[in-house]
Amino acid sequence: MSNPVYVIDGARTPFLKAHGRPGPFSPVDLAVQCGRPLLLRQNFSPDLFDQVILGCVNVLPDEMNPARIAALRLGMGDDMKAFTVQINCGSGMQSIDTAYRYIQDGSADLILAGGTEALSQAPMVLKPEAVEWFASLRQQSSPAAYVKQLREFDSAFLIPEISLKSGLTDPIVGLSMGQTAEVVAQLFNITREQADEYAVRSHHRLAKAQDEGWLDDEVVTIISRDGECFDRDDGVRPDTTVEQLASLKPVFEPPYGQVTAGNSSQVTDGACWTILASEKMVEKLKLTPKAQIVDSQWSALDPKIMGLAPVIAVTEMLKRQNRQLQDIDLWELNEAFAAQVLGCLRAWDDDAFMQAATTQGSSLGRIDESRLNIDGGAVSLGHPVGASGNRIVLHLANAMQRKQVKQGVASECIGGGQSGAMLLQAV
Repeated sequence: MSNPVYVIDGARTPFLKAHGRPGPFSPVDLAVQCGRPLLLRQNFSPDLFDQVILGCVNVLPDEMNPARIAALRLGMGDDMKAFTVQINCGSGMQSIDTAYRYIQDGSADLILAGGTEALSQAPMVLKPEAVEWFASLRQQSSPAAYVKQLREFDSAFLIPEISLKSGLTDPIVGLSMGQTAEVVAQLFNITREQADEYAVRSHHRLAKAQDEGWLDDEVVTIISRDGECFDRDDGVRPDTTVEQLASLKPVFEPPYGQVTAGNSSQVTDGACWTILASEKMVEKLKLTPKAQIVDSQWSALDPKIMGLAPVIAVTEMLKRQNRQLQDIDLWELNEAFAAQVLGCLRAWDDDAFMQAATTQGSSLGRIDESRLNIDGGAVSLGHPVGASGNRIVLHLANAMQRKQVKQGVASECIGGGQSGAMLLQAV
């Protein structure tokens, strides 16, 4: 039998925009500062968890298996099992999905699932020729050979490469994530103005959510080692306008591309945790669930159009559940790029694409955009890749409670041409 699985609680850090230098928190620092207040407000001991699962993409060398390090620093006990998952932008959702399936099949009753990322601390690496030179230098066995190798030194060896740039480029198709968004924009004739308009709306919606206090229970304050407090997402620009964004130059396909720094997700640091429990544990601990996880789906397509992958995952999941787009009350579709989100909306309503890419075979219609990313998304909020999938599931559960609606879907595109989707239902 399939056991019901519930989202009990969750929290996230403010998402902090990278400013061209390493931020004050490592991935584990973010996970720990996010987890402490979340665990403290529960009515049960942290050692009751069966295990900890954490998504993280850019794992630092001195924080291997950040899930285990975070669990220990959170005081969850030496015997707490913990492991890290990585599926690029879907890592935070993968941690929830893995926990969901453990609880569903009866292997566990209470799991802490999260995601964390410090993109600002992505390491800089030496070029291959520099690595080769240093390796040869170490292997010289005589002073004369050592001096000879030194003479072959090139000052260009000291110029490192940014690993994040390489990480955001697909090695199969040779396109950066931004270039894949340009492909999507071309496929569905998405204009620069439409992408900018979407980006402005994302900023305005996030600013309103902050001002109205809708994020107060979700976002916890974190403090750096030098005592600086961070209590709000700092990438939001509430005064931004379409006219201002129109002045920005295309980043990936100049001079005529659609994708700019203004209508793309921001390079950001952040973490998020979600607590999942079985029905048995809900009753035993007298917990109050936020929502029930009904189903999930992982899908894939051509990496060149990776931004359209959510269409595949969501369509397959809804078909299995005998639901239509219009049955879903709220949507969280991660805003990797404004053009990518708009591309998904158009793909669902395009017979040719649906016939070619899905088993549905025909258009599903249009999503009502008043139900989509109602409190903004990664364009205004930022996209710490290991955490974003976790955030959209948690925020969807919170928004469903606030709006008192029954069903919601969270989904994201994933570098490499994959996607994840999750269906939540009000308890």
